Amino acid sequence: MIAVPAELERRARQSLGRSDGPIYDAVARLLAERDTHGTLADVGCGTGELWSRVRDRFATCIGIDAVRYEGLPVDLDLRTADLDAAPLPIADASVDVAAAVEVVEHLENPRALVRELARVVKPRGWVIVTTPNQLSALSVLTLVARGRFAAFQDGDYPAHRTALLAVDLVRIARECGLRDEAIEYTGHGRVPLTPWHYPAALARLAPQRLSDNLMLIARR
Repeated sequence: MIAVPAELERRARQSLGRSDGPIYDAVARLLAERDTHGTLADVGCGTGELWSRVRDRFATCIGIDAVRYEGLPVDLDLRTADLDAAPLPIADASVDVAAAVEVVEHLENPRALVRELARVVKPRGWVIVTTPNQLSALSVLTLVARGRFAAFQDGDYPAHRTALLAVDLVRIARECGLRDEAIEYTGHGRVPLTPWHYPAALARLAPQRLSDNLMLIARR
């Protein structure tokens, strides 16, 4: 375990260590579609929600985060790290999947994160990065009305600090030597000005506009 700066711990605690369930469900679907197995690195693991959904596919999970959150599964190998300041405490080419679920928007340097994910994953292994979808109908309308993307309001700062588009993630993946990159959407999004979410069947027809979050998946 490493000591983390007080400001980093404060930002980490602000996130509560978890994201919306449909995001984890969508990542689990991507992993199942690609028949992944072996060792998972969950970077920014939080309370271990991803591991709880996919542990039947993998032998082990290495979790990386700035702090230990309450409720972390006991079978997850937690290693603390400052993702803005240090390499991941994982050996080169040692995991089959490296995932960062709703992490990159919290960091100063998204390229450094993806480089590290690419470093630790085995050849032909998978890298997954999810982040808020800035081009959803909700986010675009919020940008027009308030001058900020939906997930980057004053109350989200400083936890959320880096807004990325799908094209940015694809470019970063290529810069980091990844290939077969694709953008997928969660199919879960909130209707603007309401607490309700779009029906799943409707979200599937226009996933870019009707999903609150997107996913980059690419292979080393």
